[in-house]
Formats: sequence, structure tokens, C-alpha cells
Amino acid sequence: MSVSQLSDARPADLPHRQEREDLACAFRWTARLNMHEAVANHFSVAVSNDGNEFLVNRYGRHFSKMRASDIMLVDARVEPEGLGDVIDPTAYCIHGAMHRNNPQARCILHVHSKYATALSALKDTSIPPIDQTTMRYYNRVAVDTGFDGMGLSDEAERLSGVLGNRSVLLMGQHGVMTVGETVAKAFDELYYFERACETLFLALSSGRDLNVASDAVAEKTAQQWSEYPGAAEKHFQALRDILDEEEPDYRN
Repeated sequence: MSVSQLSDARPADLPHRQEREDLACAFRWTARLNMHEAVANHFSVAVSNDGNEFLVNRYGRHFSKMRASDIMLVDARVEPEGLGDVIDPTAYCIHGAMHRNNPQARCILHVHSKYATALSALKDTSIPPIDQTTMRYYNRVAVDTGFDGMGLSDEAERLSGVLGNRSVLLMGQHGVMTVGETVAKAFDELYYFERACETLFLALSSGRDLNVASDAVAEKTAQQWSEYPGAAEKHFQALRDILDEEEPDYRN
């Protein structure tokens, strides 16, 4: 199986329905939060144990209109039909390599969001622990400094080796990628990382000295974030509840 084009399928016939609906929800909320960029960027979920088979968004479909049936099933071992037409080549290359080489990256969300991308454009991409949210990412962000083009073939393989055991990859001169065991966890990381970057830039724009927490406090707070019970799942369920009321067609 190379590509499943399922936009005309009955809702009940969609395989991996939960993952598709979760991705569609994540796409729509990314658009609502203005973290998208035209019809670029891509989200995916691995559906095979080895990561070779994964779901990814249909190329050209706007995030704000994404539906469960717009999510395509591809196999990283077989170049899909419609590459460059219904499948974004960079999505196929980058997400294929990331899923194959990083077993913990079951869900991968990649965007060029405003504040994270601005951070990725700086020589100093560190995030000082200046508030509770920035402390979440204390010593917990992988940073790629070897940008060498738009993520095709060799570049995709290189990127996949940078993540390590982290859940956030700041892609120098490119944007950001978050990963998680579920869509909910990856989206929660994406949302709060963008907020952390926004807080940093707003604080810097004041021209005043930053109030940087001690290493001990920053590490303690980061650990508390990671152990907070059910936070990502509750966050994402709240987003689904809103779409169920206001835009239920995301499930179609």
C-alpha cells in the first residue's frame, strides 16, 4: 500500500480512525492559533511498529479545513503515487526518516510557527528559565544547527539523528518539531513551546534585565511539568470538545 485516498469513504470505513480524528483536531487548532503557514508544514502518526507506515496530511489541504478523511496513509519503504501532488515531498522524506529512526516519535508535528521560527533564526537559540513555561524546556530541547536545504533525502536522515530522547527539536533556520507517544502529547508540547518562545521575545523586547531562575528551580519545575497527571490528555480533550460543538466535520 503506497497511498490511501479516503476522502470519499464513509466515516465508519476509515482505518486508524482515532489517530485521523486526533490529527484533524490538531491541524484545526494549529490554524486557530495562527501557528500554520499557508498549506506548508505537516503532522504525522506512525501506525506500524517499525514506523515505516504512517499517516500524514494531504498536500494542499488547508489546516483549518482538515478532516479525518484528508489524512493519507503512506509507506516509507515505497515511494507513494502522487508524490508532489497529494503527498508533500518534504513530509514524506522528513517524517519517514524520523519515524524509522526514532521509535518514541509515534506522532510528529512540524510547523514554522512565528515565535519558535524566530528563535530558530538566532545564533543563540537557548531559552533561559524566566517563567514557569520556559522552565518546562530547561535542558530539554534538541537543537539542529546544520540546516542544509528543505529536508529532502540526506537532510531528512541527518535531522532524524539529532532528536535523541527529546520531545522538542528546534530546527535551526527552519522551525520546530515536537514528538510524542500520542497526538495529544505532541500537541501539548507544541502549544507550550510556542508560548515559551513568545514569552521570551516579549520579555526581551522590554529592554529590561531578565529574571533568570536558578538551575535547581528550573530543573525542579521542568520535572514537575513532566510528571503532571493527565495534563496533555485533558488539554487535547478540551480542544476536541470545542470542535465537536463548533466544527464537527473534522471527524468526517
